[in-house]
Amino acid sequence: QVQLVESGGGVVQPGGSLTLSCAASGRSLSSLAMGWFRQAPGKEREFVAAITWNGAVIDYRDSVKGRFTISRDNAKNTVSLQMNSLNTEDTGVYRCAATPYYYSLSDPSDYDYWGQGTQVTVSF
Repeated sequence: QVQLVESGGGVVQPGGSLTLSCAASGRSLSSLAMGWFRQAPGKEREFVAAITWNGAVIDYRDSVKGRFTISRDNAKNTVSLQMNSLNTEDTGVYRCAATPYYYSLSDPSDYDYWGQGTQVTVSF
């Protein structure tokens, strides 16, 4: 029903910035809540940020508040995650996700559609 493709990952030094993008196809994002999740090697997937269809509700995990900004452009069918002041703990595969229904934006089980991910590596 919907395909999500992430881009913008790469290697950056601590303190640097990176912007990830998620492009959707198959259907419009206008009615979908969107989220970003990440997973480091050997660790569980964790919630990063999410935004409702109209941007009325935005949520971040505590460790990225003030550093990351999630935004969406429904006209362009894209969602972005601007990441500033990156540290080594931010390293991982970042995946975007979408859902037409949710109870908790931070719960991955509430999301129906997932991208394959883009690698973010923060190192010296």
